[in-house]
Amino acid sequence: MNEITQVLQAFQRQESGASEQLMSLIYCELRRLARAQMAHEKPGQTLQPTALVHEAWLRMVDTDGRTAYQNRAHFFSAAAQAMRCLLIDAARRRLAARHGGGLIRQDLDGLEIAAPDPDERILAIHEALERFAVSEPEKAEVVKLRYFAGLTEREIAEALGSSERTVRRQWNFARVWLFAAVNKDSSSA
Repeated sequence: MNEITQVLQAFQRQESGASEQLMSLIYCELRRLARAQMAHEKPGQTLQPTALVHEAWLRMVDTDGRTAYQNRAHFFSAAAQAMRCLLIDAARRRLAARHGGGLIRQDLDGLEIAAPDPDERILAIHEALERFAVSEPEKAEVVKLRYFAGLTEREIAEALGSSERTVRRQWNFARVWLFAAVNKDSSSA
């Protein structure tokens, strides 16, 4: 049994020191996941990887401090989902009308044609991924772990109890499907 799984079980049994031991085991990996998530964001964000880790941790733990995670894979899947939700919420806040609706003040002298806003891209991917998860939940989980959590194919295979080849095949299928869905959505908008 994986060390993290053992500590998660001790944490759920409310053993003394389990909380600190769990945090010391997972903190570095959660920070790595958060940095991978933040790499997709535009520079100058107020949300930093450390804050993303802390906010995700608060969302993952019940008010009494105990949430039942079956194993390491389940825990990191929940962490990836929590980080994804936080980034989506942040993107929605930035695009809200009361925050300027995503408008950016810019000097007309330095005006250049820009690529689509990363916030809009994240929301478009989120919406397409939600539709994809209805018909292909396993492949959608691979996307969440790869795109939003920044895990490698090997790490995903370990987390899901699958082979790297299967994960690679699912990732390739999902990428093509999502690319088509996002482009279809943006062209119809």
